[in-house]
Amino acid sequence: MEKKGQNKDGTFLQHPFFLIIVLAFGFVMMDPFQLGPVGGLQFRPVKHDIAPYKEVMGNWPRDNKSRLGDGKLEFVDEVYGPESLEFDSLGRGPYAGLADGRIVRWMGEDIGWETFAIVTSNWSEKLCARGADSTTAKQWKHEKWCGRPLGLRFNKESGDLYIADAYYGLLMVGPDGGLATPLATHVEGKRILFANDLDIHRNGSIFFTDTSKKYNRVNHFFILLEGEATGRLLRYDPPTKTTHIVLDGLAFPNGVQFSMDQTFLVFTETTNCRLMKYWLEGPKSGTVELVAHLPGFPDNVRINDRGQFWVAIDCCRTPAQEVLTHNPWMRSLYFRLPFRMSVLARIIGMRMYTVISLFNEKGEILEVLEDPSGVVMKLVSEVREIQGKLWIGTVAHNHIATLPYP
Repeated sequence: MEKKGQNKDGTFLQHPFFLIIVLAFGFVMMDPFQLGPVGGLQFRPVKHDIAPYKEVMGNWPRDNKSRLGDGKLEFVDEVYGPESLEFDSLGRGPYAGLADGRIVRWMGEDIGWETFAIVTSNWSEKLCARGADSTTAKQWKHEKWCGRPLGLRFNKESGDLYIADAYYGLLMVGPDGGLATPLATHVEGKRILFANDLDIHRNGSIFFTDTSKKYNRVNHFFILLEGEATGRLLRYDPPTKTTHIVLDGLAFPNGVQFSMDQTFLVFTETTNCRLMKYWLEGPKSGTVELVAHLPGFPDNVRINDRGQFWVAIDCCRTPAQEVLTHNPWMRSLYFRLPFRMSVLARIIGMRMYTVISLFNEKGEILEVLEDPSGVVMKLVSEVREIQGKLWIGTVAHNHIATLPYP
């Protein structure tokens, strides 16, 4: 009997179909030819903290009229990936940081757009200026050299423009523009890998996000796939010219915005699809709390003149994504399959579109505007409410959108 059992097991192990399955599984896991999206990376997915899909999506209000789709496309193929938009104390603008490494300023119909600043002396038109191709993969290998300005903020009193550049850290340029001056490129002796957004405190300190210590902007999607949480909220103090870690262990910290009284700031955690609050003053000083769970992946957050917060969201999460989120081993296998990322994303139902939402300080939803058909844009990065109009930026497209509001 024992001998018969051994023969049976041996036959099973030698079955061609079983052997093919084992070999195929091993091939995918090792990905020796780096055919999958994460080929060549030290990709180690982890479980991360995200609210249940049904809990969030079941309570999220929808814009059944798709009002964001009524927006107007501005400056088509004149600006390339204008992620952050800013206006100076004289009302001039918008200013925008572009995918080709420049900060540009709108000077009116007669003059048009002018180059206001660059973040590095490495910049040259021959190397960096690719026009509409700046938002495609053709620019990626040049980003480290040319720079990629993301968050923009003016100090309204001095007229200085502060810049969070994905490769050159925190910089500043004077009211007349030109070559920006680096302020913070390292913290605790290590280089800041992915500066993303910033805001300026009334005491002059600059709070800004460093999205990851592992992946740079070109590889930002792997931060989401892996779920790694090495991002930080940093503070630069101009008097001492020092940079400090305020918060660590964040999952893709992105946009940052002070409250109107500056007793707290809010920031987005893109991987965990949520808006968070960090208290600066009062009995909760130094603590973090949840403001709102979001239906998709938030980018920048900006305040309006009523003290409310506009959040730009690339929507939406899917049930399949939640399964992958809670099972890191599945992600490790799935994203090693020899298919393009876009194909794998479609398989799990991800079809991104733009949602912008308005919150009060308590995290209550005041407004939801959607563009499910991608009429205005498919990916959104920032919303600014200025004098009865929403100015909408995007890191992925070559235009700005505007919409009258309210």
